[in-house]
Amino acid sequence: MQDEINHKVVALSVSTGKTGARMTANLLKAAMRKFLQDRQRKISRKAAQKPDHKVGKQTVKQLMKQNTGLSNIEITDKNIKSFERIANKYGIDFALKKDMNAEKPRYIVFFKARDVDVVTSAFEEYTAKTLVKAKKPSIIQKLHKFTEQSLEQVAQQEHQKARQKDRGMQL
Repeated sequence: MQDEINHKVVALSVSTGKTGARMTANLLKAAMRKFLQDRQRKISRKAAQKPDHKVGKQTVKQLMKQNTGLSNIEITDKNIKSFERIANKYGIDFALKKDMNAEKPRYIVFFKARDVDVVTSAFEEYTAKTLVKAKKPSIIQKLHKFTEQSLEQVAQQEHQKARQKDRGMQL
């Protein structure tokens, strides 16, 4: 008990306005009240600024410290960044773990068990985006297709010009 008291010593200095003014009990009481109010204000300001846990992407250890049950889902897609964007949009606390034991590297997403509904809706949006992206032809493929078409058109035009020259000479 004595150690606790020794560790919690606070120095309080009060300067009086007039020389020779005495420290009264009321003046000491007012100074202590002012100090305690200021200290309480600082503590409450710090508590309001800092969330009690990390939000968004974190390690599995940090997620386990929050004392909630964990669930996981496996992802085999390489494009994990798009999932991270959607998870942040939904405000999901999650942790990614890369598993290299399989033939293809796969990702395991850990999240709080109480967030199951939010995670399923986030995964629905994620899969919808990946399906739309897979259905769209790539720009490079479109470029190759158009260059082939333009080369064919140029070849046809040259062929037609050559035919016209041949016909002109025959007449």
